[in-house]
Amino acid sequence: MAKESKVEKKLLHYTGKAIADYKMIQSGDRVMVCLSGGKDSYTLLRLLTLLRRRYNKFEIFAFTLDQSHPGWSDAKMRQWLEDNKISYEILTEDTYSIVKEKIPEGNTYCSLCSRLRRGIIYSYAEKHGFNKIALGHHRDDLITTFLMSAFYSGEIRSMPPKLLSDNKRHIVIRPLVYCQETDIIEYANEQRFPIIPCNLCGSQENLMRQKVKLLIQQLAKENPKVPSNMLHALSSVRLSQLMDKKHWDFRNLENQREMTGEIGAELPFDVIASELAF
Repeated sequence: MAKESKVEKKLLHYTGKAIADYKMIQSGDRVMVCLSGGKDSYTLLRLLTLLRRRYNKFEIFAFTLDQSHPGWSDAKMRQWLEDNKISYEILTEDTYSIVKEKIPEGNTYCSLCSRLRRGIIYSYAEKHGFNKIALGHHRDDLITTFLMSAFYSGEIRSMPPKLLSDNKRHIVIRPLVYCQETDIIEYANEQRFPIIPCNLCGSQENLMRQKVKLLIQQLAKENPKVPSNMLHALSSVRLSQLMDKKHWDFRNLENQREMTGEIGAELPFDVIASELAF
């Protein structure tokens, strides 16, 4: 077995830590790794393969969805999977034509594309008995989504390390949540993964995600701890310091005070606010 490189050792450490922290993989699990052909999913598949060789208590299967994008060629991917003795299937479904038909030229395809892809992935996993679906999202994906949600959707949310799907049938895991994209880029170059580019959305230069990534990179130049601090913020939520009435009982805080005395009647500020609305 080849000696681990420095970056491989680092990525294995953080992947193993994430799996342990969130109990992502357990003995007997059948893990379907979604291999898109990009650097992140190749890295995830490679790292999980190495971890499985050490522990050999879970199953790995690589699933690739060929969405019939122009220029798609998976010959080198197939060869890589076979050389590494990884069980796989590459399924062809023409979602590209659907996306092109439904989304006007120049608009962002990502949302519809991902919904169609997710439906196919979930159906395949259920049909073939895979109880875990592994995705290659890393630290920088999480913190970028965090800011995008706040800036453009008005919500505080991101990508959880472990997710139960809405229909309660699937568990999605993201073992790379502690891994930095710069390390993944270095590792992908080192391993010479046969990358398949996504030509569907790669030409849309004004995607919001690229703008937010650039903002984080600029802030990190001034303070290198910014990305790690943002990731830590996702696991250190102080509900009492936010404004969500569903998660904190602001209206009845007076009843929780540890002091005596009568509580005054509620004033009709909601009426006043509506009268002053503009």
